[in-house]
Amino acid sequence: MTSAETAPPPPMRLRELVFGAACAAAVRAAARLGVADALDDTPMTAEELAAAVKTEPKPLRRLLRALSCYGVFDERPDGAFAHTDMSRLLREDDPNSLRAIALWCTEPWTWDAWPRLDEAVRTGDNVVEGLYGKEFFTYLNEDAPESADVFNRAMTRSSEQSAREVAALLDLSGAKSVADVGGGQGHVVACLLDKYPAMRGTLLDLPRVVENALPRLREGGDLADRARIVPGDVRDAIPVQADVYVIKNILEWDDESTARTLRNVVEAGGPGTRVVVIENLVDDTPSMRFSTAMDLLLLLNVGGAKHTTDSMVSRLTSAGLKVGDIRPVNPYLHAFDCLVPA
Repeated sequence: MTSAETAPPPPMRLRELVFGAACAAAVRAAARLGVADALDDTPMTAEELAAAVKTEPKPLRRLLRALSCYGVFDERPDGAFAHTDMSRLLREDDPNSLRAIALWCTEPWTWDAWPRLDEAVRTGDNVVEGLYGKEFFTYLNEDAPESADVFNRAMTRSSEQSAREVAALLDLSGAKSVADVGGGQGHVVACLLDKYPAMRGTLLDLPRVVENALPRLREGGDLADRARIVPGDVRDAIPVQADVYVIKNILEWDDESTARTLRNVVEAGGPGTRVVVIENLVDDTPSMRFSTAMDLLLLLNVGGAKHTTDSMVSRLTSAGLKVGDIRPVNPYLHAFDCLVPA
């Protein structure tokens, strides 16, 4: 029987760390095989699970044994396997499912890029363009459509989950309009329109993104009469006026793109406009291992970065914003409440 609670000495811990790819690959394999979906509330043997997911029993037992060491599934004394809080998050039907995120962070391109991290650290440049000869998202959409689909599903699920928390946190009483800048399919603006029935909202993102906006925001949807969908690149211009601009998880590009986007928002809003920036941070948060790993991944694929509190404040003030409250949305997101000075 294995345990996720064992604290190994430093030499063994380092050995475990350098085999971290095995853990990531095991999570990916379990997600792709649908093991968590096949396992319900009753523990099952490896043979029973193998029959359900159409694998060989012995290799599946080895996979589950490895995952149980990390608390993903629980190996019982009788050899059966049961769910844990983590393994349930690999179920497609779990309301807090991380299955899509688990697949996205272990897509084939990541296994090409991670070994070149030393190159990215030496140069400060992304390595994806050198690997594939194309900018990252161009590569995904043109050469890796299945991976692009995984990305879209992962971002959709992540946005669904965090949008409710963002809407719960923000007090927009008195505001008549809100713009979700780079808002993907519009989960944040939809939640805010639900919270404030008199408010009008705008979703702004790239044309290929907003064409898949939530049906609720589109013609015939229950929010359509209060919603506007605008295609555009926020780095070029913000062709939207609103009382409040929400910018969530998009200021992770290179510094110039981030600066241009913030300048565009300030210019579009004008004096007195409220701007709420929501980002992961890489300092003093409960999710440091996750956030710093994503920070390195951004270096590899787009040459971007996650922010510290100070670096985010610096970018906001450089763009002409006055930073007020900084509050946690959840353990891995923080909201920076700003104003465009008069």
